[in-house]
Amino acid sequence: MRTWIRIGLRLLCVLLFAGMIWLTPAWTPGAAQQPTGNVPTVTGTSSGPFITVIAPDGANVRAGPSSFDYATIGYLVPGETAPALGRSPAQEWIKITYLGALGGEGWVYAPLVSLSPGFLPILEPPPTATPRTTPTINPTFAAAFLPQTTPTRLPTFTAPPPLATINFEPGTSSTSRIPRGFIILGLALIGILGSLISFLRGR
Repeated sequence: MRTWIRIGLRLLCVLLFAGMIWLTPAWTPGAAQQPTGNVPTVTGTSSGPFITVIAPDGANVRAGPSSFDYATIGYLVPGETAPALGRSPAQEWIKITYLGALGGEGWVYAPLVSLSPGFLPILEPPPTATPRTTPTINPTFAAAFLPQTTPTRLPTFTAPPPLATINFEPGTSSTSRIPRGFIILGLALIGILGSLISFLRGR
């Protein structure tokens, strides 16, 4: 009896689950809402001369015709085009329309792009950006690294005392006319004779 009750409950659950699936409406994905209007491109289009990036690594767009004096404001991928507006005085840079920058203009290096036929005027470069503050050196900080020298007065020249000269007095000449050598020889002979006499007396 219990077995039939269990089988009946299982069949009832299966019928209820199937009925819920059959009564549920089928879900259909709705179309995504597409934006309306035109999205502006970075470079834009023009009927005049235009440049095409031919460098395999692309080309940087700068605020002026120099890699050192002006900052990079954008980038063009290989094959990208942009309207050309003019050339630098040295004709090494080309001014283009670049909507991604402030003012909608920029400069690219001429060897990195190809230029379509057309007339381009010579344009003066924009002013370079000036630093907000001028760097100065703190004199107190700089003085800590400078060697401190105390000025000293040079000694005054003092003349040395005069040299003392020694004056030798001329020697007095002996009044005796007998040479001293004979006197010494005579004394030596007297001594020898005295010694000889004393020796003979002792015998």
